[in-house]
Amino acid sequence: MTGCDGHSHDHDHSEPDDTNSSLGTSLRPAIDFPGVQCLNESRQHAGRDILKFYEDRMTPDPVLLSQEDPDEDPELLLIVPFTEAVTMKSLSVLSFADAPDVNNDAIATASPRTLRIYVNRPNLDFETVRDLQPTATITLVPPEHQWHEDHAGATIDYPLRPAGRFQNVSEIGLYFCDNYAMPEGTGGSNDMEDSDEDRIQTAITYVGFKGKGTNMKRKAVEAVYETRGMKKDHQVPGSEWYGREGV
Repeated sequence: MTGCDGHSHDHDHSEPDDTNSSLGTSLRPAIDFPGVQCLNESRQHAGRDILKFYEDRMTPDPVLLSQEDPDEDPELLLIVPFTEAVTMKSLSVLSFADAPDVNNDAIATASPRTLRIYVNRPNLDFETVRDLQPTATITLVPPEHQWHEDHAGATIDYPLRPAGRFQNVSEIGLYFCDNYAMPEGTGGSNDMEDSDEDRIQTAITYVGFKGKGTNMKRKAVEAVYETRGMKKDHQVPGSEWYGREGV
């Protein structure tokens, strides 16, 4: 099995006025907020709450935290459906876990390191995403780069490639399988069972998408949404997509 190895390091720094049209416009109006789910979140609807307006992206609260458990990997699975099919050009991920001038004394947290992306894959859970080939894998920039003084006020945008895989997107799954407090290569299929180190919670304060809508309404599907996804309740090796390769 493969670990949390990142395949892409490309990113751009958008100016604070968000005028980088080459990366598309905000897709927040197309998000189906009642259908947003996040597995392993420490607070109900925390995953939904970090899908903020662009002008609120630099606010440290609300924050999405993985559940506090020193014996479990601090992974998060954020599933975002859209009200219409969209073309996605880029996404942004921001964490205040290691930001300067922010009071982080109350709880030890860490910025996410590796992001696996799944497009139009229904019924995702942790067992599935650990073994399913992702649509794309991105290594997020380390905190010291994210908060460098040269980038103050800017947003880090990660282009989504190849572009053909991100057209007609009705749902996207974001699997944050490790963080910068974990040894590199752990998380996902490779856990830390042989390590005595306590797991530090993953913290994310903003997720945003850019692209364009298609005005094609998403077909309604039957779904049952849990109040809070628990990792132990989402281990279904026999699920429909288990072990299949991605698009």
